Amino acid sequence: MSIEIYQFKPMLKPVIAGYMVKELITDYSQGRYYITLDLGFSVSPILISGREIYLEEYDEVLKIDYLKEMRIKENSVYIIENGMLKEISLYSNGKYYRLMAVRNCKAPTLEINGIHMHRIKGICPWDDAASKVKMLGIRKSDLVLDTCTGLGYTAIASLRFGARKVYTIEIDENVLTISGLNPWSRFLENENIIILLGNTFDAIDYFKDYIFDKVIHDPPRFSLAGELYSEKFYHKLFRVIKPKGKLFHYVGKPGEAIGRKSITKGVINRLMKVGFIIIRKVDIGVIAQKPRF
Repeated sequence: MSIEIYQFKPMLKPVIAGYMVKELITDYSQGRYYITLDLGFSVSPILISGREIYLEEYDEVLKIDYLKEMRIKENSVYIIENGMLKEISLYSNGKYYRLMAVRNCKAPTLEINGIHMHRIKGICPWDDAASKVKMLGIRKSDLVLDTCTGLGYTAIASLRFGARKVYTIEIDENVLTISGLNPWSRFLENENIIILLGNTFDAIDYFKDYIFDKVIHDPPRFSLAGELYSEKFYHKLFRVIKPKGKLFHYVGKPGEAIGRKSITKGVINRLMKVGFIIIRKVDIGVIAQKPRF
């Protein structure tokens, strides 16, 4: 069992959504414009002259002919470096990771083997994370455990809603590598966010009893991480939560659209079996509380 503190360091380079690249080479004429090169945080000046696009703030030049020859994916995100576009993606250990742009949303999601790590239907990834924090009711001075870091949106939102410190766990270093290139993950570089690299099932054993005010448990789907839905793991969650502390357990609706049975009932039964009180079932999960002794 290997657990370590991960030192997050964002790489603040120009990034652009694929659909914006396509718009630049088809809809923009010669002249000076302002576009976002950090997925919506700010706008930067660019100059289109001849067959070149000059990114003034970054002193980068993109050749229009080069861009037209590329197979640009509209929903991919690209980093701009040395006059070239590089998709923010990687392949490792049989998994394909990609930072995915979502139309009409600023913050992207992470896609692993075609599975989105956030809800994107009718909601933006950043708002998806914030909604979970709101449902849990994180308050000022809460100590929070976020069991699965991903792009870090939930940990960041917890801090913004008042948590004094957030411990967040990520099993896959490739995910944190992708996060380092995502402008919306930059806020993970914060002394009040502690990232642990390791398996959540094991890492939780390092925490003392009764220390967390709130826990956000947003695991991968059951078919990918069944142990994080197990009674044994729920015992571990129960141990580290303070009396009267609360848990938000994301469940989602994987497979329900094609007739698969919901797993929420089983989740509720196992949570109750280890001692949790179910406060309420919500559309995407369960909110539970540890009773006061």
